[in-house]
Amino acid sequence: MRAPALPSDWLQADGLPPGVTAFMTTRAGGVSTGAYASMNLRPPGWRADAMDDAAAVAENRRRLNAALGSAQAVLLNQVHGVEVAVLTPALAATVPHADAAVSRDPHLACTVLTADCLPVLLASADGRTVGAAHAGWRGLAAGVIEATVDAMGGAAHAWLGACIGPKRFEVGGDVREAFAAAPPACFVANRPGHWLADLYGLARWRLARLGVAQVGGGHWCTHTDAARFYSYRRDGLTGRQAAVIVPAGA
Repeated sequence: MRAPALPSDWLQADGLPPGVTAFMTTRAGGVSTGAYASMNLRPPGWRADAMDDAAAVAENRRRLNAALGSAQAVLLNQVHGVEVAVLTPALAATVPHADAAVSRDPHLACTVLTADCLPVLLASADGRTVGAAHAGWRGLAAGVIEATVDAMGGAAHAWLGACIGPKRFEVGGDVREAFAAAPPACFVANRPGHWLADLYGLARWRLARLGVAQVGGGHWCTHTDAARFYSYRRDGLTGRQAAVIVPAGA
């Protein structure tokens, strides 16, 4: 597959096997306006807070697919769970209820939408099998990365896209308890009963336990960079950016 021509502001995933195409969109490059400006990819009507103009979202999705060339971005109906959709042409014609996807077809791109949650892109050593996981704290705690790697039959590479950073993600005791076994550095005491949580650190910890040693990305903050990223915690009413990965072809 040809390398896509991406808008300069989008994040290009690095450190993945040759032939794998992977990137993450930002707010740049679309036609949405107002709170959704400009590359909102969340279809309107999925929830009451997603009220962007349907025609604008359709154009944004067309631009995303144009950047992918011959591949199609397959969107998921995400619910902060651990279900993994193994993509086929028939399944791609639907909107699978899942929070992760696996593809072995260079025409089907695993795609997750986020606005503070962590997108994790995964690839096998040869790049012929890839996966994408929508990993907010609930998904991380429940094992969405582990479920994705299992559905792939193993992974050797990972790339962490933009999420809320460790200086802005304040959580309560329920989240701290969900990760009781995590390295202490992943949680920094902030105020009584609250911690600053490091989603990147938590993901790296889970990936290391799976033997995924080659991990790139993981140094952005959606909450602090309003010009570049959507953030639900910051804005409430907001759009969604996409992280996508396509396997290497034959």
